[in-house]
Amino acid sequence: MRKGGAWLPEEAEVVERVAEGADITTLRLRLTDPGARRAYRFQPGQFNMLGVFGVGEVAISVSSDPDEPELIGHTIRRVGRVTTPLVRLAEGDRLGLRGPFGRGWPMERAEGRDVLVVTGGLGCAPVVSVIEYIMARRARFGHLTVLQGVKHGADLLWRPRYEHWERQPDTEVGLAADVAGANWPGHVGLVTELFDRVTLRPQGTTVMMCGPEPMMRAAAHDLERRGFDADDLWLSLERNHHCGNGRCGHCQIGPYFVCHDGPVFSYGEIRDLLEIRGL
Repeated sequence: MRKGGAWLPEEAEVVERVAEGADITTLRLRLTDPGARRAYRFQPGQFNMLGVFGVGEVAISVSSDPDEPELIGHTIRRVGRVTTPLVRLAEGDRLGLRGPFGRGWPMERAEGRDVLVVTGGLGCAPVVSVIEYIMARRARFGHLTVLQGVKHGADLLWRPRYEHWERQPDTEVGLAADVAGANWPGHVGLVTELFDRVTLRPQGTTVMMCGPEPMMRAAAHDLERRGFDADDLWLSLERNHHCGNGRCGHCQIGPYFVCHDGPVFSYGEIRDLLEIRGL
């Protein structure tokens, strides 16, 4: 796809910068090489390696629509050595981009079925692209349920988006916070407690989850007890990606490399591995 293959980055330009919160920034990027722009394609759930020249690279999920590949969106949380200079980039600045990498969400498999999206904490960017994808192709999917859990009500990103999604036909949105705070509109408690408050059809639903692994394990256990098949539960895992090509081993979990075989896995594939502490 690119002249440098999967190992050498393409140059990208920051076209738009949006401050989403105190430590969260969305960068919309455009590859500077016209040929690379025409060739670039991705699926919801895949990620790119974004690099700051002279600093390093970091894996960031693509948060934009795959049918609009010329502007590539990434929502970035400032947490370390590479993400700090990334979120400080301004419009017109340049950076390196390698990708896309990994296996994305099973969007074709989900067509004609209900979709349940469960997210926890601030790690919801990988499934925002799923929700927007479904909204743009609404007739292809059944009932959509979006459940978002946060530690504190003030942690909720994109509150206007959730309010917009909730107004759409055949769509339910549920919000949960461990600590509500002022003007919290949702449930106080765990996101999994929202399962009793929404419409669930175990035999006709594809579930997509992203967030802390303990939350996803608890949600998967609960949904299996409610009759969901493990192969209908899909989880996006986070690991420390260095190469993106399944060669360096930093993201290995059992026999899998998250950057290559994931980051999206069915629960049936990795159930036993997630039960091993520290793996």
